[in-house]
Amino acid sequence: MEIVRDQIRVADHVVAVIAGVAAQEIHNVLVGGSASFYEEWTKRLSGKPIAKGIYVDVSQEGADITMMISVKYGTIINTTCRLLQEKVKQSVEYFTGIHVRRIDVQVAGLTIE
Repeated sequence: MEIVRDQIRVADHVVAVIAGVAAQEIHNVLVGGSASFYEEWTKRLSGKPIAKGIYVDVSQEGADITMMISVKYGTIINTTCRLLQEKVKQSVEYFTGIHVRRIDVQVAGLTIE
């Protein structure tokens, strides 16, 4: 006999939004190369990746997150990406209870101001 328990399912795009908001707290990082990231994801409400540059796959084992970012010129990329990974992991796990298995960060751009 199979026992069915109550389940809570957090959609992938909700995890992406949480990751995007957490990323905004990291100095010199632009997710998806867009300075208006917050405005863009709040306008979209679909099951597709809604956070530009953030891709999430949630399974029974946990969440795998890939983030495409740009950094400002002069940023120490390795240190900044590690801080980003830590902040995103902390936020996603805190707000959703989902274990984050991995966060891949791809630095796809460099901005000069």
